[in-house]
Amino acid sequence: MQGQYNHGDAYYRCRFPQEYALANQVPHPRNVYLREDALTDPLDTWLASAFTPHRIEQTITALTDAQPLNLPPAPPTAAQTIINECDAKLERYRAALDAGADPAAVTGWIAQTQTERARAEAKLDANAGNSPRRMSRAETTGLVTTLGDIAAALRDADPADKAEVYRQLGLRLTYQPETQTVRASVDLSAHRGVMVCVRGAT
Repeated sequence: MQGQYNHGDAYYRCRFPQEYALANQVPHPRNVYLREDALTDPLDTWLASAFTPHRIEQTITALTDAQPLNLPPAPPTAAQTIINECDAKLERYRAALDAGADPAAVTGWIAQTQTERARAEAKLDANAGNSPRRMSRAETTGLVTTLGDIAAALRDADPADKAEVYRQLGLRLTYQPETQTVRASVDLSAHRGVMVCVRGAT
């Protein structure tokens, strides 16, 4: 399907030449229109459901196992240990805020921890080189944890960033005009062992 704007709204359109349909005995409407916002909200909700509390461990396992086995494992580093510790601290600080702790004090702790984490991440990136490697389960968990509310991140993402997330997930959508339904599937192996974050929180 191709993108097309109609009265200022984004649509997907599939135009199927009648002659081709008749010649190949394919039952297909001449034109199929699907409004984008009728698709993206349920799609993002479905994707985010993989990160709900009762499914998060299964998703992390799937992401970790989807990486090619022939990539070398990530060597443990002091910088990665610091990043993991910072992630754990940030989670505790968020919980403290939710429990009613002094926002000014907690904000200061968060800023200090984020600075420490950024330094460790820069060090890790500098030592990583360009060769792809398998991410450990702990790294995958840390990456997923830092994303926070996946549903909100997808909903608020820049369209280009959202498209990149869909691409990296190997997202495939198949529209059935008879039932007006869309079948969605993702291919975790499309990551080829390299997980990246695009701009912003996505």
